[in-house]
Amino acid sequence: MIERYLKYAIQQSLRFFPAVGILGPRQVGKTTLVKQLVNELPKPSLYFDLELPDDYQTLSQNAAWVIDNNRDKTIIIDEVQRLLSIFPPLRGLIDRDRQPGRFVLLGSASLQFLQKSSESLAGRIAYHELMPLQTVEARTAQISTQTLWFRGGFPDALLAPNDDFWYLWHQSFIKTYIEQDLSALGINAPSVLLNNFLRMLAHNHGSLLNYSTLGNSLGISHTTVQRYIAVLEQAYLVRRLEPWFVNVSKRIVKSPKLYLIDSGSLHFLHNLRTQAYLVQHPIVGASWEGFVIEQIIRRLKNGVSPYFYRTSNGAEMDLVLVEGIKPIVAIEIKLSLAPALKRGSTESARDLGTSHHFVVTPQGGNLDIRPHWIHCNVEEVIDQLISLGLVEPHL
Repeated sequence: MIERYLKYAIQQSLRFFPAVGILGPRQVGKTTLVKQLVNELPKPSLYFDLELPDDYQTLSQNAAWVIDNNRDKTIIIDEVQRLLSIFPPLRGLIDRDRQPGRFVLLGSASLQFLQKSSESLAGRIAYHELMPLQTVEARTAQISTQTLWFRGGFPDALLAPNDDFWYLWHQSFIKTYIEQDLSALGINAPSVLLNNFLRMLAHNHGSLLNYSTLGNSLGISHTTVQRYIAVLEQAYLVRRLEPWFVNVSKRIVKSPKLYLIDSGSLHFLHNLRTQAYLVQHPIVGASWEGFVIEQIIRRLKNGVSPYFYRTSNGAEMDLVLVEGIKPIVAIEIKLSLAPALKRGSTESARDLGTSHHFVVTPQGGNLDIRPHWIHCNVEEVIDQLISLGLVEPHL
C-alpha cells in the first residue's frame, strides 16, 4: 500500500474533533486509508458502508440506537452522502457525549456533504480532502514522476500491471461516473452527451473557458454548461483556475482556465494508451502544466490562493500564489528542457510585483537562470515553496 500524505493530518484531527470528514472522488483510496487508520485508533471501530443495503437499512432506521450503544467505538460511515438525514441526529449525539474521534465520515460528493454536515456539525467536524496521489507519495512507492504524470494519481490505475490494464481501469471509471455518479449529482442527460462533454473538456484542458462555445458545440445552453462544470467540480473531476487582477486599467483576461484534476483521466479521454503517444500529442504541454499546477495547489496552506495571470497584450504567468491580497510567487511551467523566459513572463512578474519566481520543467536542477528566477522540477519547486512557508511540509 502507498502511504498517504493526508493520514497524519487526519490522525491529528481525530485527537481533537468528535467527527472527521474525508472528502474525495470515487476510487481515490478513502476506504483504504481509513482501514489503515483503524489499526492505529486508540479505541475499537465499527464500520458501515452505505452502498451495502444492510448497512444502509441499519443506519437509516436505527442510527441513534446503534450510535448510542457504541459510544466506546469510533464509528466509520462510508459513502455518507447517501444518507444525509443522519447529520441532524449526529449533532445531538455528539453534544451528549463529546469525545474526540467518535465518527469518521467518508463522502464522494463534496457539495451535499459539506452543506448538510456543516449545517448540523459546525465546530464539531474537521474536513480533509483526499485527492489523487502526489509526487511525494509516489516517490515513497518508487514510482517516477513521469509515470505518475502519465497514469494519474488514482491508486488502482497507477499500480496497474501494464498500460492496457490502466486504460481498462479508466474506461470503467469514466463509465461509472457518466452512468451513475453524475446523475446522482443532478446531471440528467444522455450518457452519449456526457461522454462527449467530458471529451470536449479534455480538449480544452488548460484553455480559457468559453461556456457559449462549448454549449454551441454540444447543442445545449451556456447556462447548462456552467451547471455541468459546477457539478464536475463537486465530483472532483475538474478545476477552474481564476485569473488574478493586478491593475484594472490594463485589459485583463477575465475568464477562468479549466483543468482536469487527474492527468490519467485527461490522457484516457484523449485516447492516449502509452506515454510514447503522449509525448507526440498536441495536449502534452497543457497536460504537464495542469499536472504541475495540481501538485502545488493540493499542498497550499490556508490563506494562500492560486491564480493565473494574463493580459490582452501577451503578458502571461501560469501560476501565481497569493497570500492574503499580495502576490508572492510567480511560476512558469514548461515542458522544454531549456528554461528560456519570454518577454511576457518577465513583464507579468513586473506587473505582479512578486518576489520569488520559478520555471518548472521535468528536469529542473534548482539552477539560477537569471536574478530572482530559479529553474526547478516539480519536487524541487514544492521544496522551495515549503521553505517560503506557502505549502504544507512533508510529513
